[in-house]
Amino acid sequence: MKKISKFIFFFLVVGSLGATIYFGYNFYKKYVLEKEVLKQMIERLESDSRIAQVIVTETRLRSEDQKQTTSIKFLEFDSKGEPLPPKYFTFSGNIIQFQSLVVRFDDKFIKHADKLKGKSIYLFWKAFFLDGKNTEEHIISEIAQIPQGYKLEGKTSDIEAEIWREFWDYALNSKKAISKGIKNAQIEAPGTKFVKGIIYTLKIEHDGGIRIDAQEIPKVLIGESF
Repeated sequence: MKKISKFIFFFLVVGSLGATIYFGYNFYKKYVLEKEVLKQMIERLESDSRIAQVIVTETRLRSEDQKQTTSIKFLEFDSKGEPLPPKYFTFSGNIIQFQSLVVRFDDKFIKHADKLKGKSIYLFWKAFFLDGKNTEEHIISEIAQIPQGYKLEGKTSDIEAEIWREFWDYALNSKKAISKGIKNAQIEAPGTKFVKGIIYTLKIEHDGGIRIDAQEIPKVLIGESF
């Protein structure tokens, strides 16, 4: 009987210890590790200034239908101002738009400069030329995936992948977004007419959307190749 009692006691102690370790790890994962991963991710995403630049690299008259094509170079920047690998797209026109997902947090986070929710966050989804059934589009970031250039160093963690899946879900599911202190999460598609000799700079504001500013390429750079 005593042996049985000791066995039961040992079982309870081991079980209690196992439960403590399990719940302790879950607490660490949810409230410590997840917060740190999120902080690093948002540091790469948030910005209140330049987030991308675009130039027209070539225009060409297509012989088969006499339409003028426009080729552009799309250069995105991370939150530190460092360029990501450039992307090149060609469209059958020059009115080009950039479909983006923008998440704005509640005003109280902006007002108090919350470290994790004190700025709007965004990502570029597609570049497209709207032309009815002939609309052309190029993917910049795959849906529900970690966007190129934003992945944290090292092996992708489950937490990082989960947060990105939720980011896409928040941007496409407004009811779920509200429950997480998100004021507004929506798809935006700023665009303009793109012509040669102009640098187009895409910018985002702390609590606003994405806009496109345009300025002439300095004459000293025209015709140069670097």
